[in-house]
Amino acid sequence: MRVKRYIVDTMPDAMLKIRTDLGSDAVILSTKELKTGGFLGMFQKKKIEVIAAVEKEQASEPAKAQPETIIPAASPVPKRVVPDAYRKSSEAFAESMRQALAGEPTNSSEGNSVASPVPTPSFNPSVPEIPQPTLQHVPFVPEEPAHRVSEYNGLSDGLQQEKLFEELREMKKMMAELSREKEMAALPESLIEIADRLKKQGIQQELLDTWLSEAMGQFPAPELITTVDAKAAMKFQIEQFTQSRIGGGINTSTKIVYVAGPTGVGKTTTIAKLAAEQLFKYKRKVGFITSDTYRISAVEQLRTYASILGVPLEVVQSPGDLQRSLQRLAECDLILMDTAGRNYRNELLVSELQSLLAPLENSETYLVLSFTSKTEDMRTITEHFSKYPLDKVIFTKVDETGSYGALFNLLQEYPLRLSYMTNGQNVPDDLLMPSPDFLANLLLGEILP
Repeated sequence: MRVKRYIVDTMPDAMLKIRTDLGSDAVILSTKELKTGGFLGMFQKKKIEVIAAVEKEQASEPAKAQPETIIPAASPVPKRVVPDAYRKSSEAFAESMRQALAGEPTNSSEGNSVASPVPTPSFNPSVPEIPQPTLQHVPFVPEEPAHRVSEYNGLSDGLQQEKLFEELREMKKMMAELSREKEMAALPESLIEIADRLKKQGIQQELLDTWLSEAMGQFPAPELITTVDAKAAMKFQIEQFTQSRIGGGINTSTKIVYVAGPTGVGKTTTIAKLAAEQLFKYKRKVGFITSDTYRISAVEQLRTYASILGVPLEVVQSPGDLQRSLQRLAECDLILMDTAGRNYRNELLVSELQSLLAPLENSETYLVLSFTSKTEDMRTITEHFSKYPLDKVIFTKVDETGSYGALFNLLQEYPLRLSYMTNGQNVPDDLLMPSPDFLANLLLGEILP
């Protein structure tokens, strides 16, 4: 029996080589996927290892047919001889397979291992030779993974380059993670506990590394930092971060406030809270304008708040209506405008707001976001609405979540200032004007919203 081992890219290549070398009667004994080449486990190419075999080649000229002879009945074969014959045959076949898998050099021009023909075991002449079982030729149907080509085959140069850059980025990210883990292991236990809490809050790693580095710099002997000192140092870093990113409330010189945001974040209720604050706390005369005519009962909801607070309400549907409404509300000290909630993924719908956001000198534009939204959704919303001038941000539904890291991430990535936070639906209550101390304690779990 001849056994050969092939390393190929695809099964059709293997079938062609097997038929060429071993003939059409060859059978495939096994197939296995391999990975070759690469660097540090990266950029490896997939190959297929195929082991094929064929029975011992017959003489080139077929033997002439011999007249059938009557063979006398042979004497019974001793039972001890049968297993011995099979054992020798199996040992010979196993030796040939071992040579093929070991890749021992042969005279093959392709460099594949070929086992020597298995010698016929010598038996006692008085005992008839036990015929060896023959391998039947069965067409090989490879499984789906065997048809997979090399990872980069079939890709254009541009796609190959892009895939290479992607793998390089993954490698760089992996090395950065290993370096970060090493640095984290060097931190004192007290800071590690705080870092774990901030990561659970959703603080992005770059911002967290900055805070930890600055906090460590406050202590000449980091190994002696206590839990109280570590929490105080981290609180100081959070307060320093938020100090310049808090915008306070509505400026006294502001004449009109535009409130924009996606659907379902609570813009209308927030506007009612702002109006109540300006009426009762700052004694300013307030007026309402709404362009939210798309949502059912939106106008009626704001009309109800206007009736309770005793403020005028104007409904607009076009820029012309807006100018006339501003003239009718000219006697008001402050005008709060409720814009229609829009699907932030639809560029056309979001761009409709631009026609209603009149660029007045004494105006402010507020973006309303909900803490119950995903962090990535918050980024996308902010990115879409940032195409228009945004001054401040309001976060709603603080009481409906326990994770507040997204707020700090957005303040880090976008030039927004935090103005208000809401922690309920009660009007005029449940409106907060956060301070650096409040935000630090909220993030560190010292207070509840």
